[in-house]
Amino acid sequence: MCVGGKKGIALVGALVGALAVALVAFGNPVNMGICIVCFIRDTAGALGLHRAPVVQYIRPEIIGIALGAWLMSLRGGDFRVRGGSAPFTRFILGFFVVVGALMFLGCPLRMVLRLAGGDLTAVFGLLGFTAGILVGVAFLNRGFTLGRTYSLPKGEGYLFPAVQVVLLILLVAGPAFIFFSSEGPGSLHAPILVSLLAGLIVGAGAQRSRLCMVGGIRDLVLFKDSHLISGFLAIFLVALVGNLVTGNFRLGFSGQPVAHTDWLWNFLGMLLAGLGSVLLGGCPLRQIVLGAEGNADSVITVLGMLVGAAFAHNFGLAASGAGATANGKLATIIGLIVVAAVGLLNTERAEVSVKGEVQVGS
Repeated sequence: MCVGGKKGIALVGALVGALAVALVAFGNPVNMGICIVCFIRDTAGALGLHRAPVVQYIRPEIIGIALGAWLMSLRGGDFRVRGGSAPFTRFILGFFVVVGALMFLGCPLRMVLRLAGGDLTAVFGLLGFTAGILVGVAFLNRGFTLGRTYSLPKGEGYLFPAVQVVLLILLVAGPAFIFFSSEGPGSLHAPILVSLLAGLIVGAGAQRSRLCMVGGIRDLVLFKDSHLISGFLAIFLVALVGNLVTGNFRLGFSGQPVAHTDWLWNFLGMLLAGLGSVLLGGCPLRQIVLGAEGNADSVITVLGMLVGAAFAHNFGLAASGAGATANGKLATIIGLIVVAAVGLLNTERAEVSVKGEVQVGS
């Protein structure tokens, strides 16, 4: 797969946008062809980590993304097993990124897909996400770092893809201890093989192109480089055209699928998600790809996201179509305080180089 340069990443973005539209046509929820946080939440429910009956399903797309990225990293020589860069801090950051995203009801990728579907409430999410990245960039400019990584035994790197294979077996076998939604977003899904194939393609493309919306906005601000952001522009344009063709485009604020109109909490939720993602060095999609490449710290981050998704539904933190909950508002404010504290406590005045890397700092 040739994805070099801006044309290459735009091609990957166009492919992701087309696959997102196709997955909706095959059965995924509208404006949720691919949503990393939503699918992590569904998987957490399927494993019984939360008992919200409408969002329980092991999502093959996540499995495919991880395995596709892993296979491509092996092929391209990018599989390097490392870790030790503030793993528990990364777990906490991953936890609160998901809390913020579920306040908005979607990850950065779904935010773009919602915009492409005509959901104007996602504009407030985009503004908040951008604001969070700008705050994160300010930390980077002051020398924020979570420390360096260290080489680990190679076997450590194979555990994350191995877990994906186990999840795929559980999905296909459907034992009694795995939960499946009979209604709601969790009950809406494309056939397993279609979802898995789409995930494999997205994972492979994201690994080779370094597709990451956080990195795109960050690089645009820090370096005036539009390379990474061009991938998400392509996702938006292709998904927009696809939604117009399939009749899934509905311009407006109200009545949007799996969304709410509480603009302040859409803004603050994605502010938290954006800030946390910058400090982590990448969005939820990028964390899965990095974990598949052998970065154990990103695997810990993904586990933090899984636990965050479970907490969000066990304790009423996640928003719904009716709007934000009181618990969710409190959790979002606490998350902003905690993530800002992480930024302040790990800031050193040093020259930094962050472009294209999970490591931020010297």
